[in-house]
Amino acid sequence: MGLLPGIVLCLFLGSSATYALENGLARTPPMGWLAWERFRCLTDCKAEPKNCVSENLFLSIATRLHDDGWKELGYTRVNIDDCWPLHDRDTEGKLVADPERFPHGIKWLADQLHAMELQLGIYGDYGTKTCGGYPGTMGHLRKDAETFAEWGIDSYKLDGCNANISLMDEGYSEAGKALNQTGRSILYSCSWPDYQRIAGLRVNYKNIATHCNLWRNFDDIQDSWDSVTSIIDYYGDPKNFASFGAVHGPGQWNDPDMLLIGDFSLSYEQSKAQFAFWCLFSAPLFMSNDLRDISPDAVAILKNKKLIAVNQDALGLMPRRVWQKKGGIELWYKDLSDGAKAVILWNRSNGGVALSLEFSFEEIGFNSDITCKVEDLYAISAVAPTKHTSSYNQYVNPSGGVAVLRLTPVMNDAMPRAPVHIVV
Repeated sequence: MGLLPGIVLCLFLGSSATYALENGLARTPPMGWLAWERFRCLTDCKAEPKNCVSENLFLSIATRLHDDGWKELGYTRVNIDDCWPLHDRDTEGKLVADPERFPHGIKWLADQLHAMELQLGIYGDYGTKTCGGYPGTMGHLRKDAETFAEWGIDSYKLDGCNANISLMDEGYSEAGKALNQTGRSILYSCSWPDYQRIAGLRVNYKNIATHCNLWRNFDDIQDSWDSVTSIIDYYGDPKNFASFGAVHGPGQWNDPDMLLIGDFSLSYEQSKAQFAFWCLFSAPLFMSNDLRDISPDAVAILKNKKLIAVNQDALGLMPRRVWQKKGGIELWYKDLSDGAKAVILWNRSNGGVALSLEFSFEEIGFNSDITCKVEDLYAISAVAPTKHTSSYNQYVNPSGGVAVLRLTPVMNDAMPRAPVHIVV
């Protein structure tokens, strides 16, 4: 995904033999690892032998997913991003992996991952060139789809640099159709909504959800807290939510971009916040970090089974921001398939002290007098859920800290009320 001219969008193409993309893929948000944010377009393997975009990088990351317990949690996809091929196609018009960086070829790499029960994703661009200046798929949609199927590719991210945005509605659907016609199930991720947003065009999310398993619809994430909060704010805006929230669900997911946990910029509290929001968003969980050198704290956040369960909940709903109050405090919640609610209390203030934040159960759609078991999903020790009636409060650390809760009704009359959305 690009960050240079033209803004980059990620797409994972989902396909099988059916064109409407009801292909059985991504019934819950996909999980894994994606190279771009952490490793960008590093191609000088002499200067950066460990970190350059090469088969060694992807195989070493796959090994960590396999050996270190990530795969068992659902992190099964390893995704190549931009800058993997030669700058020219071969005489048959096929893309060719750079032989110095991928000496065994992409099919060999896919086979190695499949032997570890992992899946390999690859990157393309709908335009004439990728964001990094490599060959685009324009004029080669079918050829590229057939090539990727021959290689055993499992997901395809289609970017949109150097392309005519007015042609994307047709072109992205044609790319998905080409994938479908290969007969191989390939997860399809589309960047087309974001390019349309940037161009000021109306985005038809119903159409996008018909053709894509995932889609990027906002700015590329950068290694900064400001970037993370801008994405959260975009997803929390009721006008934006109204446009894409209704089509989000099994097989078709809004993608707020990669997880930064384990990289350089986020504090411990901010890392917990990003993971919590992405899990409540029912977002694809694609880490972009160096799993060969990652802190125990980052690992603990990314392996939080209770939050992963919220992310993978069968309903696949997005959360709503109930209120924002002066001083930078917020309440968000989402419904879960067992009748419980997942809640985030967020303290964006920088005052240096934890704040006691309170919400009523009525604000998150329960009856006002209901009793709930409340479980802190980031509790360090195995603390049993506590029972509370009507409301709950908890201290939340400043500078981006979150409390992430699961509220489960313990009475039979816990009929949900219509969501209340208050902006103070």
